[in-house]
Amino acid sequence: MRIALVGYGKMGKIIDEIALKRGHEVVARLKETPTAENLNNADVAIEFSLPEAAYHNIKACLENKVPVICGTTGWLEKKEEIEKIAVDNDSAFLYGSNFSLGVNLFFALNEKVANIMKNVDEYSCQLEEIHHVHKKDAPSGTAISIAEGIIKNNPKFNAWKLEETQGQELGIFAIREDEVPGTHSVYYKSEVDEIEIKHTAFNRNGFALGAVVAAEWIKDRKGNFAMKDVLGL
Repeated sequence: MRIALVGYGKMGKIIDEIALKRGHEVVARLKETPTAENLNNADVAIEFSLPEAAYHNIKACLENKVPVICGTTGWLEKKEEIEKIAVDNDSAFLYGSNFSLGVNLFFALNEKVANIMKNVDEYSCQLEEIHHVHKKDAPSGTAISIAEGIIKNNPKFNAWKLEETQGQELGIFAIREDEVPGTHSVYYKSEVDEIEIKHTAFNRNGFALGAVVAAEWIKDRKGNFAMKDVLGL
């Protein structure tokens, strides 16, 4: 495929390497807003930029009929609008808070555990996420996805909130530390014990590979998708 990389930071460079190894051609490496000219007839765009730039980048690609794989977090209040733009332009959009295969399996496991725990009143639930100090948003998009999975399956919770909470708000602790690629934990704690499920990323390669796999999958498709569609979860 002909791939445009929109946002060319650390993730963009790793995606570049993996895409080339998988036989694709990277036809654009953009730090500026995409246009018909600088997209260079790309088959798909992979967008990893900054929260303040993501909406404009995605909108520009979709209006030029270029499907978008987006891994930028912190802009999701406009996601519904982007999904409408994708449909109106007969294109395709796939957002992933995390493209790692392991994390997407963790999402599925998290929902099953939340469903099991919904009738056990002795346990409280909290989330924790740890990322590198350069990460702009808190909590992480992955942590929000985990929280939403719990809320969907456990009627004890109706919202999430940063830091510890009481009642029906699910607490998320966001820690920024050194160069940690990403660690996410869910704790169920009672007076006598604690149950923990956890995912630890060792590097960014898993995220990058998943984004390229998603780009391969979305080619020639129309509509709005998620990683669970790619992986059949």
